[in-house]
Amino acid sequence: MSRIVTIQFITAGKLYDFNAGDLDIAPGDKVIVETERGLGLGSVVSGPVDRKQGETPAGLATIRRKATPEDLVTLERNIGKEKEAYEFCLRRIMERGMQMKLVRVEYLFDGSKAVFFFTADGRVDFRDLVKDLAHTFHTRIEMRQIGVRDESKMVGGIGICGRELCCCSFLRDFQPVSVKMAKEQNLALNPNKISGQCGRLLCCLDYEYETYCCLRKNLPKCGKRVRTESTAGVVDKLNILTGDITLKTDDGKHVVVKQGEVLGEAAPVDTQPRAEPASATTARPSQKGRAQRPERTERPERPERTERKSAEAAAPQQEAPPAAPPVVQSAEEPRQSDGQPRKGRKKNRFRKHGHRKDQDGTPNGSTPPPAPGA
Repeated sequence: MSRIVTIQFITAGKLYDFNAGDLDIAPGDKVIVETERGLGLGSVVSGPVDRKQGETPAGLATIRRKATPEDLVTLERNIGKEKEAYEFCLRRIMERGMQMKLVRVEYLFDGSKAVFFFTADGRVDFRDLVKDLAHTFHTRIEMRQIGVRDESKMVGGIGICGRELCCCSFLRDFQPVSVKMAKEQNLALNPNKISGQCGRLLCCLDYEYETYCCLRKNLPKCGKRVRTESTAGVVDKLNILTGDITLKTDDGKHVVVKQGEVLGEAAPVDTQPRAEPASATTARPSQKGRAQRPERTERPERPERTERKSAEAAAPQQEAPPAAPPVVQSAEEPRQSDGQPRKGRKKNRFRKHGHRKDQDGTPNGSTPPPAPGA
């Protein structure tokens, strides 16, 4: 049988389970535990809970002891060291012109390591800075880059609602938040109103998102035409929490009805059948301020055009003169200056195969023929 307690090291931080052993521990007590980074002082959140031997996680660390007054004095001393290290590191960053923002310095309980938390847009070369810090404070130095959400969690602040930030008061884990959550809750998509101190979307947009999705399923969508016992119109606005529906009637008025008063969808106005005229020859009603146009009559054919057509038909067609035969021009052969025709160059039969002749007339690379009488 094991007694398991849950401990946190900072407010709204991550929770860790430890084996309490035989110690008499209650929620709210300060305890000294062994962590991967060294000794740490944490607060008991819940427990102890008895678990069987098979249900206990493997490798669970054990609480060393309850915090003593001397341990609390050591904690206050470490807080003073953190402030001193923060000011020194901030001066060195400004002197070197480094593109980074120092957020917080945290000392381990036993003082064996100092962790410097910072934010930056990219990678930062802080090797010389670490040498200065280690030479000044004579302890191990760790530089840890964090995000903007973690920065708000460490620094803290007041939100637009007037309360303490959720991330530094009770929110332990960050959940993904999207613009779709703001649209589903009919919020104005103003970045100044839906963004938090970190510059990201408000974490509280996720709190009521599922509730809005469930309530919206029973309401008609905006733009649909619905009917009630007294009227019909197009859905203009919705109040999801109260169930109020604002309808825009055919005469342009806005009527607010409850969700239970909607009987169903109504037929669109354009699909209603229209009354056909009694006969096809019935004249259309004249509009105000306009006289009725007389019916258009057919125009007679012009006499000049008919006479011209008859004259063109009676005139005999003149035959076109025969085309002249094409003149064939013979290309003259190129001649030399003495008047004799120029002879073309003879093709070398060896050039086809990539050979060329030597000065004696034999192909390159072949044996010359023997001389006569040799």
